[in-house]
Amino acid sequence: MPGRQELPSTLERSSREAQRTWIKAHDSAVDQYGEGERAHRVAYGALKHTHEKVGDHWERKEGGRKGPSDPQSARPRQQGGRSGEGVDEQATREHLYDLARRLDIDGRSRMSKPELLDAIRKANRSRTRESRTG
Repeated sequence: MPGRQELPSTLERSSREAQRTWIKAHDSAVDQYGEGERAHRVAYGALKHTHEKVGDHWERKEGGRKGPSDPQSARPRQQGGRSGEGVDEQATREHLYDLARRLDIDGRSRMSKPELLDAIRKANRSRTRESRTG
């Protein structure tokens, strides 16, 4: 099935650029590996190189930076790694603080960078869940 019909809800709420990146990677992966979870993983891997998840949608990374945003995106498929759930772990603390402010995360000014990353992941999951049910 073409990527446009498989588009996840978080990408339906994202920019055309983010949608185009995911669709192009998904369709290419379907051609190479067939339909299924693997095609979705490849598409998200490609998306994470240029975009980060903010709440219930995806936005271009800070300063247009490109590259892997978490250990899983940085390694070959066979080596695995932990997913950053779309949060750019290479971003500056200041950028993460700004995202936390936009997501209205309490206590953000006292948080370290790892704490901000965890809080943003939690807020993203919550916003995505709310968007899907509401």
